[in-house]
Formats: sequence, structure tokens, C-alpha cells
Amino acid sequence: MNLVIVEDEKLSAERLKSLVHQIDPKIEVVGMLSSVSEATEWFRDNSPPDIVLLDIQLSDGTGFDILTTMSALPCVIFTTAYDEYALKAFKYNSIEYLLKPIDKNELETALQKFGQINRQPIYDSAFVKKIENVEKSITGEYKKRFLIKIGEQFKNIDVENIAYLYYQNGSCNVCTTDDKKLPVDYSLDQLEELLNPADFLRVNRQLIVKATAISEIHTYFNSRLLLILSPSFNEEVIVSRDRVSTFKSWMDS
Repeated sequence: MNLVIVEDEKLSAERLKSLVHQIDPKIEVVGMLSSVSEATEWFRDNSPPDIVLLDIQLSDGTGFDILTTMSALPCVIFTTAYDEYALKAFKYNSIEYLLKPIDKNELETALQKFGQINRQPIYDSAFVKKIENVEKSITGEYKKRFLIKIGEQFKNIDVENIAYLYYQNGSCNVCTTDDKKLPVDYSLDQLEELLNPADFLRVNRQLIVKATAISEIHTYFNSRLLLILSPSFNEEVIVSRDRVSTFKSWMDS
């Protein structure tokens, strides 16, 4: 097995190399790279190793910048001081995501996992969807405002000022935090894709609610939940039974 270490802190790189050889002296460390530019050049000129120990935050960019230039991804063990990239990391053939300081036992477990997965992706379509949601949030791809026509005028409504969105009487509408009800030219299915799922959740076929608009949560018959919204909605807001588990996880995130 051969391995490359990408780490911009020299002492951390040397420690990783030492840990790898303590775990398995037969592993050959074929590269010690310290930047995006150096690593990009190395991977362009050399055959991909079996495994890359890859730091995410480097002096001239991120480890993801390196991976996006590669036509064939090696298996990757991310080594980083930051945990906010964990979801995105799994998109890149990741074996493991280790937080610094790297624990020898955790690194050993990660290296052993390499022999078990046979280089198959270790994520499913639902997990990829979560990764895409995180990327949209990071890159600002979620909708930030709606341009709404009111009579002969148009009004800009910032998403941060929306409490919930609902379908009623044949049209979709938004309710703003100051209790204005305005029509939007989207279906609820489209709105689900446009809005950040960290902030908004579809609780039933009629309503997408923002977490901050929920003032009370009550148990309801048939294992459902009753929500009290602020501003109030003109009907009972029920979390359908098939969405209760998702709703609880979302509220507890």
C-alpha cells in the first residue's frame, strides 16, 4: 500500500508519517506535500496512490481544490481541525474524517477500513443529497429573496423575513414575519428545492415552515404533532405522521 500526506504544518506531517509507520511499517509514504499547488502538480505527474491523508485547510486553498482537479479519485482520509466539512468530504471517496490532533487508534481503524470497502463509494443517494444541500448553503445557491407582483407593482421579500409558505385556494403564498400574506409563482415542490432545508421544512402537503416561526409544539392524535405558528395560520398546522421523525431531527439539529 502506498500513501501520500498533504499537510501544510511540517510537524503535523512528520507526526502523521510516524503514526502510519507505527501502525504498518509496510505502508510506503510516497509523497509529503504542503500546498494545493504542490499537490496538484504532484498528482498530475504521478500515478494516484492508494490512500491520501488530506488536510482540508491549506495555506493556498482547500483539499477539495486538489481533488476537483483529479480525473480518478484515490481513497481519502481527511485530517483537519474543522468539523464543518464532514458532509462534503464524503462526496470525495472518503474513508474517514479525522479531527486533529489525530488519534493513532482512529487512524489505524481508518487505514484498516481501506481493505474492507474495496474502493466502492461509501455513501448512498440520500447522503449525497445532504451533501448537495450543504454545498448549496455554503455557496449561497439557495434563494435569498422573492420578487412578488402585487397589482401593478412588484415587491422584494427577503427569505429571512418569511415565516412560512403555504398552498391554499389554488395558489401558493408566503406569510412574512410581520403577517403579510402574498402570492408566489412557485409550487411547494419547487419551493422545497429553492429554500435552505436547515431553515425551512415541509411539514405536510400544504405548508413549509421556518423553524423560527414555530412558537409551540404539541402532541396530536395518530402520532402526529400540532404546531402553533407566529404569525398564526388560519388552520390547524399538523405535522403528518410520516414527517414527524424528520421534523424532530430538524428541530434538534
